[in-house]
Amino acid sequence: MSVVKINVLTVPQEQRETLEKRFASRAHAVESSDGFEWFELLRPVEGTDDYLVYTRWRDEASFQAWMEGPMKAAHQGGGGGAEGGERPKPAASGSTVWSFEVVQQTGPADA
Repeated sequence: MSVVKINVLTVPQEQRETLEKRFASRAHAVESSDGFEWFELLRPVEGTDDYLVYTRWRDEASFQAWMEGPMKAAHQGGGGGAEGGERPKPAASGSTVWSFEVVQQTGPADA
């Protein structure tokens, strides 16, 4: 059964461009991960500073393997772009991960 992970990132207005550039620079980092199914970065339109990072995985084990491997490496200096090896400051001021199992789904009807 597929699982969905939604990372809720609180991003102040002045940091939005920074966050989006960082995601764009690592756009393909997750695509080849075993069990990966989908990714979306959702920008808030009104009423909140929370971005949603939506990922869908074949199963919880696939997500955990990505978290302990490629994601961990990327966040420990493997893709920050700062001079002298120094990590850039986080663009988000807070983060929470929501987890869901996909129990129903549908797509567009064929024309």
